[in-house]
Amino acid sequence: MQLDTPMPEQIHRRALVIDDHPLFCDALELTLRNAADFVDIATAATLAGGIDTLKDDGLRRDLIVLDLNLPDVTGLDGLIRLKTQAPDTPIIVVSSMVENTLISAAIEAGAAGYVPKHSPHAEFRAALDAIFVGDTYLPENFVACATSPDRTDAVTRLASLTAQQARILELICDGKLNKQIAYDLSIAETTVKAHVTAIMRKLAVQSRTQAVLVAQQAKFTTILPRSET
Repeated sequence: MQLDTPMPEQIHRRALVIDDHPLFCDALELTLRNAADFVDIATAATLAGGIDTLKDDGLRRDLIVLDLNLPDVTGLDGLIRLKTQAPDTPIIVVSSMVENTLISAAIEAGAAGYVPKHSPHAEFRAALDAIFVGDTYLPENFVACATSPDRTDAVTRLASLTAQQARILELICDGKLNKQIAYDLSIAETTVKAHVTAIMRKLAVQSRTQAVLVAQQAKFTTILPRSET
């Protein structure tokens, strides 16, 4: 008697796409479903919305696709903050900006891959294949270039912050005092002070101003174009 051959177990992957262009989100969602069997794809138009989605999911996503040019982030700040929130989730940066210095900076900041927005379907598939076997995907015409040691060091130090510490540093960068931060986050002011002390220790700085400078250094704003087309 011939036995039925068991069907291979289907992989149910879950992705999060963060991009403020609805048409591109729709196209990318279709690509993810067709190229890598993603069955659950959430979208967000802002970094804050993406982080809220991750928190609602308990940070359980197999892939994050991130556009760099979002309304509520500057430069690579969004990538750095996402890596703090979900350090084990691979992030593909998808952008129309293709400068080699920017791509190098994104990989330093923790991106698992970088895909130009104008890339064909086959390149997205190749990027996904590479990332899901643990490789880093870079565009075909990418040329590696040296980046500032100060920027690399800043990214390393910022990556050591917890999600709460990263949020507090963000509010410090906005010019808020401990009392205001405590109100915004609904925590005690003494807790904020303890976090600020830990932030300065991890960033190896002596003042809030120096902490802000480290955060600004890691955003790589000097290598980004003024606008994305």
